[in-house]
Amino acid sequence: MKAEKYFRYFIPTTLLGTHRTREILNSNPITNVSRKDAEQVFVRVYDYDENSLDECTLHNVEQSFAYKENKHVSWINIDGIRRKDIELIGEHYGIHPLIIEDIVSVNQRPKMDEMENILYCLLNMLYYNEDTQTVEHEQVSIVLGKDFVITFQEDPKRDVFNPIREKLKVPNSKLRMRGADYLCYSMLDLIVDSYFFVMEKLGDSIEILEEEIIRNSNKRSLARINMLRKELIVLKRNIAPVRDLVSGIIRSENPLLDERTTKYYKDVYDHIIQAYDLSENYRDVMISMQDLYINNVNLKMNEVMKVMAVVTCLLAPATVIGGIFGMNFETIPMLHNKWGFMISVSAMLLIPLWMVRAFRKRGWF
Repeated sequence: MKAEKYFRYFIPTTLLGTHRTREILNSNPITNVSRKDAEQVFVRVYDYDENSLDECTLHNVEQSFAYKENKHVSWINIDGIRRKDIELIGEHYGIHPLIIEDIVSVNQRPKMDEMENILYCLLNMLYYNEDTQTVEHEQVSIVLGKDFVITFQEDPKRDVFNPIREKLKVPNSKLRMRGADYLCYSMLDLIVDSYFFVMEKLGDSIEILEEEIIRNSNKRSLARINMLRKELIVLKRNIAPVRDLVSGIIRSENPLLDERTTKYYKDVYDHIIQAYDLSENYRDVMISMQDLYINNVNLKMNEVMKVMAVVTCLLAPATVIGGIFGMNFETIPMLHNKWGFMISVSAMLLIPLWMVRAFRKRGWF
């Protein structure tokens, strides 16, 4: 086990979950947040047509310039964001400076742009961290041009594109037979499908939490509800704008998009609508769960108050009898009777027993 996994519980802000709130809300687009250049940049090229596949790793971005117009479809995957390298690629492949600014920026809203025969998609890949039980995101930029697709990623250690790499190795596969627009569709489809894996993990956590609240809710349950609601905010923030992104591609009349590929983008649109609806359902479930927790707390409080009220009522006769016979008067009935004490004690016991029977008959407890 990693020590960091347990060390975070000794940090007050981590324990209260306020650091996560800052991470979620710290996305002001007018704030100049400088991105540090990556220490290493990994460039991987997949150059293919229906008969051949050339897969190679490049030492620098300048080596990718040869793949611009070689009559093949080229996928240039760049892991690691470095402004100088992106500007070089943008200058050679005709990428607009505004798109370059979006690529190097952080905390951008998912969107689609068309500029100078370039179709640009910016969205986030989502991952579920099992250790912290949080939703993590990685910004990915997809640049579609004539017979090429360039992807820019932040983390070289993970992405969701491995199925594409495997399909490219299969001769005469649909991916190899189609153009760059179909490759772009495949990437968007895998990113959207990965959202469902994240939601499945959150769904499992929600189900476990619901059982916990029904069986034995406590303050920890309320903290878990608050944490899950924050993760659902992250999920919805990344899913909702992708609807507009895919819808914009479907409505586009860009010559880079083959009419035959439009139906595939419509399938991605159906998936993102389903993912959005599911995130809304999770949000409704969390609201209902919070209401359930509050109702359970109120129910427990009512039970406590009912028990205290019953005990108070049962002790009332004894209090009254003891108070009467404890008054400082010279003449009190049965004061000198040898059975007076027994009679008063018997009354103190019999009257509460009769009250218990009457309460149960009325169904009060």
